[in-house]
Amino acid sequence: MLNVHVSTEEIDGIAELEEVYHHSTKRKLIFLGILFVLLTIIALVATATGVAGISVSDVVRVIVSRIIPGLHLATISDLAETVVMELRLPRIFLAMLAGLSLAGAGAVMQGVLRNPLVSPFTLGLSAGASLGAAIAIVLGTSVLGSAFIVAGKYLIVVNSFIFGSITMLLIYGIAKIKGAVPETLILAGVALGYLFQAGVSALKYFSENEALKDLVVWLMGGLWGASWNTVIILAPIVIICLVLLERYSWDLNALGSGEEVAMSLGVNVDRLRLTTLMLATLMASSTIAFTGIIGFIGLVAPHVCRFLVGSDNRFLIPGAALMGAVLLLLADTLARVVLAPVEIPVGILTSLIGAPFFLFLLLKKKQQLW
Repeated sequence: MLNVHVSTEEIDGIAELEEVYHHSTKRKLIFLGILFVLLTIIALVATATGVAGISVSDVVRVIVSRIIPGLHLATISDLAETVVMELRLPRIFLAMLAGLSLAGAGAVMQGVLRNPLVSPFTLGLSAGASLGAAIAIVLGTSVLGSAFIVAGKYLIVVNSFIFGSITMLLIYGIAKIKGAVPETLILAGVALGYLFQAGVSALKYFSENEALKDLVVWLMGGLWGASWNTVIILAPIVIICLVLLERYSWDLNALGSGEEVAMSLGVNVDRLRLTTLMLATLMASSTIAFTGIIGFIGLVAPHVCRFLVGSDNRFLIPGAALMGAVLLLLADTLARVVLAPVEIPVGILTSLIGAPFFLFLLLKKKQQLW
């Protein structure tokens, strides 16, 4: 029998570490709760904000009356019900889903590749999706053929999703041949991004005026095409992918300490990279297919949360996703009202706000988190 003697000082030290750990965990959970409540409040205010002025109380009554049909509330005007349920709420939900998706994918990609500059766009996903959309808009064709397209409006969605997914498969295939290290994945993404951007530029050059206009508008990014059908299609993809990615948070934490440490803890690093990158790509590509190119959300939101909750992926992934939803919803609301009735593409606004804010964070924060 092996006798292990633990001193009183060691027991006290362990107890103190456990107390610090539980306090830190509680603080991070409170932060996630605050983010969720903040997102709910912003969503209600955003639904009430627009050219047709509707009070927040009217918005709440409309939503509650739809959820509980038998509940007798104060009289709701037909205008308020139509504006809330058919025009604004689908757009609000699409903005939140897009923010959750892009920011969650950005946090995972930065973690798995251990690079603070990685996002769904620096890896070439946006360029691949742009080429797919350009082919659909300019040439009016799908890579799957018209038999697989349910309706004409989904032509762009199908093409951009497929090309975005193919981009990541090509990146990982190239990295697998040369050795699946983070640097190879990133460089392959940059190279393919330039290649696809050249294809988009060529299609712009040869397109007619109307097709060129449609393509430029799509590339700016926006939530104009929001509908309940879009939300119903996108919501399960985003939620399921986020839940699955959260299950890999412990493995991602181990990978953050280095590949050797992760492998010594029993983590299959290659399989982890492939699985998490594919899930993040599925989530981001699905979103880009419906919204166009919305930049900086996937890059800025994970950094903001990393400053606030640290690099523990158990809290970073959901925190970054919620932060992305908050930022994109604020940006879209501002885009709708700042020059009303003219609407600014939200992709322009996120870049205008995101770039200076990101630089401010970099200059303000003295601690090195990477």
